Amino acid sequence: MKLVRKNEAQVRQGTTFTGETTLAELLIPQTPNGVRVTIVEFNDGSVTHWHTHPGEQVLYVLEGECRVGNDTEEFTAHAGDIVYTPPNEKHWHGAAPGTKMVHISITTGGSPQWFDAPKLEK
Repeated sequence: MKLVRKNEAQVRQGTTFTGETTLAELLIPQTPNGVRVTIVEFNDGSVTHWHTHPGEQVLYVLEGECRVGNDTEEFTAHAGDIVYTPPNEKHWHGAAPGTKMVHISITTGGSPQWFDAPKLEK
């Protein structure tokens, strides 16, 4: 068992985003392909670059308006909503234009593979 206090999070600026984004890693995998828990704060419409995860990803939106897309659809999630992404689905997510959004990201299976920034309409 492990207890992680919120002030123990490793905070860093994201580098695979279209704008200013801060990541607070609360839990790194404790076993191979284990669970990672990160709080991500997207500022002013910032979104991730296209990416895939080798395992599952769950996003729990804490505040704001979360914009999410894959190759075939785009939708909006709000505080309290959950977005589930299966392994290896190419997708992106972040704040709606002109807004801030915060979500918890829970992933399994290792590190994501990153691609280019999405070309989105405002």
